[in-house]
Amino acid sequence: MGLGWRWRGAGGTPSIRTGGSTFLWVTVLLFCGTWRANTQMVEDTKSVYFWETGPWGRCMGSDCGPGGSQSRAVWCAHVDGWTTLHTNCDQSQRPSNQQNCFRVCDWHKDLYDWKLGAWNQCVSVSTRTFGGMRPYVCNGGEEGIQTREVGCVLKSDESLGDDTICEYFEPKPRLEQACLIPCPQDCVVSEFTPWTSCSKTCGTGLKNRVRSVLVPPLFGGSACPNLTEFHTCKPGPCKGPEGVYSLRVGSWMPCSLPISRPVRQAKHRKGKGGARERPGVKDPDTRELIQKKRTRNRLNRQESPFWDIQVGYQSRTVSCAHRNGSTVGLSLCLPWDLPLTVQSCILAKDCKLSEWADWGPCSKACLDPDPESPRGQRSRTRRVHQFSVGEGEDCPPLEETEPCDPQGDGVLPCATYTWRTTEWSDCRVDSLLSQQDRRRSNQTGLCGGGLQNREVYCVQANAELLTYLNNLKDKDEGQTSNQQKPSVPPLLSISFEVTASRPVDSKLCGGPVPNTSQLCHILCPIECEVSPWGAWGPCTYENCAVQEGKKGFKLRKREISNEPTGGPGNCPHLVEAVPCDEPSCWDWRLVRLDECIPDGELPCGPGTQIPQVQCVNSTGDMVDKELCGGASTPEPIACDVPCPKNCVLSDWTSWSSCSQTCSSKTIEGKQLRTRSILAYNAGEGGGVCPNSSSLQEVRNCNEHACTVYHWQTGPWGPCTEDPSSSALNTTTGPRSAAGPNSSGQGPCSRGMQTRKVICVRVNVGQVPPKKCPESPRPGTVRPCRMPCKRDCIVTPFSDWSQCSPTCDAAGNIQKTKQSRNRVILQLPANGGQDCPEVLEEEKDCEAPKVCPGYRWKSHKWRRCQLVPWNIREDSPGAQETCGPGLQTRAVSCRQLDGVQADIGECLKFANTMPSITQRCQLPCQDDCQLTNWSKFSSCTADCVGVRTRKRLLVGRSKKKDKCKNTQMYPLSETQYCPCDKYNAQPVGNWSDCILAVGDRVESLLGMKVQGNIKECGQGYRYQAMVCYDQDNRLVETSRCNSHGYIEEACIIPCPSDCKLSEWSNWSRCSKSCGSGVKVRSKWLREKPYNGGRPCPKLDHINQAQVYEVVPCISDCSQYVWVAEPWSVWKVSNLDLKENCGEGVQTRKVRCMLNTIDGPSESVEDYLCDPEDMPLGTRGSRLPCPEDCVLSDWSSWNRCSLPCSYNNSRKRTAYAIRSPGEGRQCPDTTEKEPCSLNLNCFHYFYNITDWSTCQLSANAVCGNGIKTRMLDCVRSDGKSVDLKFCKELSLERKWQMNISCVVECPVNCQLSDWSAWSECSHTCGLDGRMWRSRGVVQGSQGDGRPCPSQLEQWKPCPVRPCYRWQYSPWSECRVEEVVCGAGLRYRNLTCFVSDGSGEGEASMVEEELCGGLELAVNRDKLIILKETCVLPCPGECYLMEWSDWSPCLSVCAKGAGVDFGSVQVRSRAVMAQEPENVQLCPDQDWESRPCTDGECFEYKWMSSTWSGSSRVTWCQRSDGLNVTGGCPHINPPGDDNNSCDPPCQLPMSFCTEAGVCMCEEGYTEVMSSSGQLDHCTPIPILEIPTAGDKKTDVKTSRAINPTLPATIQPGRTGRTWYLQPFGPDGKLKMWVYGVTAGALVLLMFIVSMIYLACSYSVLRRRLQATESNANGTVVWMGQNAHELTYTCPDCQELGQSSSQSSGQSSGQSSQSS
Repeated sequence: MGLGWRWRGAGGTPSIRTGGSTFLWVTVLLFCGTWRANTQMVEDTKSVYFWETGPWGRCMGSDCGPGGSQSRAVWCAHVDGWTTLHTNCDQSQRPSNQQNCFRVCDWHKDLYDWKLGAWNQCVSVSTRTFGGMRPYVCNGGEEGIQTREVGCVLKSDESLGDDTICEYFEPKPRLEQACLIPCPQDCVVSEFTPWTSCSKTCGTGLKNRVRSVLVPPLFGGSACPNLTEFHTCKPGPCKGPEGVYSLRVGSWMPCSLPISRPVRQAKHRKGKGGARERPGVKDPDTRELIQKKRTRNRLNRQESPFWDIQVGYQSRTVSCAHRNGSTVGLSLCLPWDLPLTVQSCILAKDCKLSEWADWGPCSKACLDPDPESPRGQRSRTRRVHQFSVGEGEDCPPLEETEPCDPQGDGVLPCATYTWRTTEWSDCRVDSLLSQQDRRRSNQTGLCGGGLQNREVYCVQANAELLTYLNNLKDKDEGQTSNQQKPSVPPLLSISFEVTASRPVDSKLCGGPVPNTSQLCHILCPIECEVSPWGAWGPCTYENCAVQEGKKGFKLRKREISNEPTGGPGNCPHLVEAVPCDEPSCWDWRLVRLDECIPDGELPCGPGTQIPQVQCVNSTGDMVDKELCGGASTPEPIACDVPCPKNCVLSDWTSWSSCSQTCSSKTIEGKQLRTRSILAYNAGEGGGVCPNSSSLQEVRNCNEHACTVYHWQTGPWGPCTEDPSSSALNTTTGPRSAAGPNSSGQGPCSRGMQTRKVICVRVNVGQVPPKKCPESPRPGTVRPCRMPCKRDCIVTPFSDWSQCSPTCDAAGNIQKTKQSRNRVILQLPANGGQDCPEVLEEEKDCEAPKVCPGYRWKSHKWRRCQLVPWNIREDSPGAQETCGPGLQTRAVSCRQLDGVQADIGECLKFANTMPSITQRCQLPCQDDCQLTNWSKFSSCTADCVGVRTRKRLLVGRSKKKDKCKNTQMYPLSETQYCPCDKYNAQPVGNWSDCILAVGDRVESLLGMKVQGNIKECGQGYRYQAMVCYDQDNRLVETSRCNSHGYIEEACIIPCPSDCKLSEWSNWSRCSKSCGSGVKVRSKWLREKPYNGGRPCPKLDHINQAQVYEVVPCISDCSQYVWVAEPWSVWKVSNLDLKENCGEGVQTRKVRCMLNTIDGPSESVEDYLCDPEDMPLGTRGSRLPCPEDCVLSDWSSWNRCSLPCSYNNSRKRTAYAIRSPGEGRQCPDTTEKEPCSLNLNCFHYFYNITDWSTCQLSANAVCGNGIKTRMLDCVRSDGKSVDLKFCKELSLERKWQMNISCVVECPVNCQLSDWSAWSECSHTCGLDGRMWRSRGVVQGSQGDGRPCPSQLEQWKPCPVRPCYRWQYSPWSECRVEEVVCGAGLRYRNLTCFVSDGSGEGEASMVEEELCGGLELAVNRDKLIILKETCVLPCPGECYLMEWSDWSPCLSVCAKGAGVDFGSVQVRSRAVMAQEPENVQLCPDQDWESRPCTDGECFEYKWMSSTWSGSSRVTWCQRSDGLNVTGGCPHINPPGDDNNSCDPPCQLPMSFCTEAGVCMCEEGYTEVMSSSGQLDHCTPIPILEIPTAGDKKTDVKTSRAINPTLPATIQPGRTGRTWYLQPFGPDGKLKMWVYGVTAGALVLLMFIVSMIYLACSYSVLRRRLQATESNANGTVVWMGQNAHELTYTCPDCQELGQSSSQSSGQSSGQSSQSS
């Protein structure tokens, strides 16, 4: 197969073809390649060396300018790239290595610059590349390049310079740029209209059909085709002679003046013999009446200087035309009455204006520092000297404006405006509380985060400066000329009095509005915390310096744990006292007892112990011993040193804690101590052991009475002025402290506070003060600082608001109001002056006596002026005193109250000026004269009655027969009475639910909602009402007694916040010793809805619970083990003689709550540390007589750290009874090695995680505290008391508390609703009014989110849409003749519609459009008549202009390029006579630019084949069928005759490639010559789709071979047509492929069957083997089911196995 090129078509578009004979082509290519290679070889051998040059170097020279020089490198190179000797290159061709240049200096930049030429025409890229060959197909646009000239020029004379000069400073601008050449746009025309009727009713005529131009030819596109087609027609033969001649009138000539009136009057008077004398009027009253009448008539006459009306005349010609278009003599048309050839007219006068007046002052009279601020405007006007009349040119605009800036010296700066704010209100926490918060009912004590608000208002920022400058300017202007003025105003010495600025309209302030709310914080009071009560002290005198009487007090105290807010005065009492007897200020305190020393220096027996004491005061502090001289010194205490045979007792234990804190008649405090028997006595001679009652002692304690007294204080009173303080101590705060931005809380003077102090007996109440000790009595007076008084500060009143227009459209006076307001800047405090009650004032606007407005007043019509008789006397049928004429009237400008005004005011503000001329008719004697129509009679009933009006014949007309013809001159008219039946009905959708404006109420849950404005509850929604009359025309809704709305109540649901339960109580700390956690929780009671506050983050497991976990610490000594005394020894091997040996002691151990007074009550054992639990049983050997008796072992001493086996610990005991002779005491010391985590421990601090941010109980959010706990942890991981770590002086470097912030739940705050907007439509059904609000502050934290509805709408009252509309043009009218120049008319009518654009508008009375501007589609030029030409019979003429086509964008849709928009209209030719077709004028079209055109595409469309033909056409993308616009290449064929030879066989067609093929459903059978022989049908396999309801396969026939399957009639699926034979009659390749595939598939199936059978046999063999010969065989059936067969004769073998196999086989059989 070879490749070749063939050229197709005139365009030269190459196409590739394949062929079998390519040998010659390949030979030619090989020859050309060989020749070119040989040529190159010859050239290469000729010269392999050439000169190379480097770039030019920098221009060097001593002077700037053209005197420089530059050089470059030159060398000889080989073609392979290496450098060689210069001698190898041709020396004659050696380039120069030096040249002159222009040395550029920096100052040349001011002299030279690039000059840019205009871009040249866009040239196609293909034209530049391929030498003029352009592509045949243009898609969207063709890529092109446009160039321009760029040169470096001298700025002074633009002479050319060297480009290097400009390149030194700036790179050379580009010389080329890409461009797009639009494709040629052919003319596109519409479809033809239907054929017109035949131009003749008999004989031979013409039918015409026309079309219009839609797109003009652009960019070299083809011209427009003929817009008219003619077709002869013969309705039938004419029975009589055809009309050959027609009377034709010409156009009216320009208006001209007749002979002047004075000349004609002079002639007239001369003919009649002079003027007639008028008799004089002597009566003065009569003269006055005549003078008034003349004045009135003069006003009614047109004597205004603004109109120069001259009535002239104009004429026209009348001729006789032949059907062939030629003009013949008028006599041939004389049977017709000749039309009017002369008529009155107004001489055309153009509008004359005065010169422009001087420019007025600039509207902006100040200097604005902002350069982007809008400029001012100034205007100038001109006056009308003379209005246009007749066909004169109308007046141009009388006023023009231009932007301006203030000029001259001394221009003041413009007023600037800025936002100001009031002081922040008090911080309030209640606005942050949720709906369910119980603190809403009692808000006292709330603290923490809150909100505070302020107002924002707009003020003039530089008002003081402008006032100063104005005063300075006035002062300067008042100075005399001889006084010297300061050259520079002393602005630097300006001092303004700082006062509050008056508010102005907020619209004047720009920029962001300051925040109106902010978060604030109220410090939460720190509650006083006190320690537990200490123990009661001794009975002491109240004043030890004065020890009188026998009465004293016992005191107990507690301390303040933290410093509370407001000082210690807010703490509870810290001292309690009880009265007592025998007080003492000093006493002896036992320190220790010395060792017991037996009496008589014996080794054992009774003895004494000497007490060692200290002298202490009542607080326990050691004092001089002399102070205790009055107290008895403790005596020596008797003791006993046991002898070897005596009973041995242990030492007394310490006294237990007192059982009561006080004593009474029924309650006494007791203390207990015990001792135990360590060894029994030995028979006779030994000391006997006491009985069990002697082993414990009880004593009284806390014997004071339970009458406790303390001082109780009341709250501090207000700070009042201290009368004792002098004026010198008064401090006055600065005046500025009362400013709007100061707190005003500075101290102004000293004061004093008092409080009440009383003596209180606990559980009783107030008692006399002497019952309480005087020394701890709190003070009742303290000094204080008094805050300054703060007066209320308000701004001055704003200026009065502008009065809105006080007149409605009808000119009626309406009462309006204006208001002013002031703003509170600072609220009063501390007794300052109160704010005024009136913050807003309102008053009525001054209404004008007469509403300003202007109207045109038209005066009476003057008499009808005829064409002068000397001009029309030759006209046939003309009469001197009657006929058509013109009349004029005066027009003046008046105010609404009737006062005359300047005519320029009416030109500005009034409606269209009424007409000042009109046609009139002076009746002739033969004319019928009638009176004016009377008024219509009154109606008897609406809608069903009629009313009439009449007129009468006048004078001679009563006797003329033609005037009695009531059809020509009707004398009465009847019409139906107007129907006042109206029908109201709703229209449109319901509006949003709208709450009443200004409601400031509480919500349903008693909560103040956002902005303190009602946001939910009952509102109303509205639906517009429309009113129609009986003719279904829209009228004002007031006709239906409706205010324009249907109102319906609606509900806006109130938001409901997330509701949680109250916090549960804190759980007990998870650890009884050290740090743990405690938990509390809330449960979800109700989820939020309608935009309520969201819930906090819930537990991820239980989505209905909120937890709060904080660390806690438990005092390790909070719970202690308390052991009772050991019981008596129980000796197991009792020696009855000696009562000694191995024995056991027991005691009871309890866990008890430890208090300051000792263990108080028993608790559960798990609260105490089990490792520290004392032993409840101990076994040991009870010493026998004469044995050594040791005391109990002391505690083990602590191992030295760090723990090591080299270290040891010990404990000791001492001998209480010495041993007998021959016996020894055991060791009194025990040691054991220190083992880590057994008896020796290391200790370290452990820090917990931070808690959550903890707030005060009265706070919602704001500042809080995070805490963490410090643990002392033993090396085995156990938490122990902090004292172990403290004893080791371990470093504590951690901070235990840090401040934190809990985000406040701030609800979304919205602005107030704006005022309702203007209606979106001034009339119609779709008008809506909108109002909006903005987000002032978004929600924060868990605050209520912003609602989604920030806009609301409601319908506007439906108003009818009135508009002026033209009626269609009438037919061209030429009075009393057949053809020629005539007029066509149209009316201006008032129409009403609903503004929806659907349906037709209805015509209504013109009065309803009286308030509208006289314009049609915004065109104020009203044209109600225009000249036209009525063609004569047989004449060929141009039709009227078609309508302007829709705006079309000339675009390249694929490239996204727009070349502008255009619209076009055209005039087609209309012919009436076949023989006159050659005389027809040329068709015409015109275009104009437009905006917002639409971009269309064009494509070929074709119908289905009908036999051997089909219809093709071009269609635009909007569905319009057109001619032109579609691509010229490869249009679809219209018939089957494009093949050679033609395709005439049945079921064949010609393809676009020019080959005969068979239709779909048939296969081609080719002849031996390769031509189509015949088409044979083939079966069709139809593949159903999801949409098919049938799934069978059938054979069908093709319907149309060129249509796709998707548009085949009756086809819902996709169809495949199997054609095994190709065009040459041979089998196609896919037939062989399918055959091979079927063979492979068959082999695969056979192989699978074989493998399946083999596998089944193998499996059967294996399972038969594994069944232990039990006769059971298993086959694998279909779907992998097992089929089991049991052999009856084989069951005897293996009975046990057979039984189990039989069971399984039976089950399998059942399942099978």
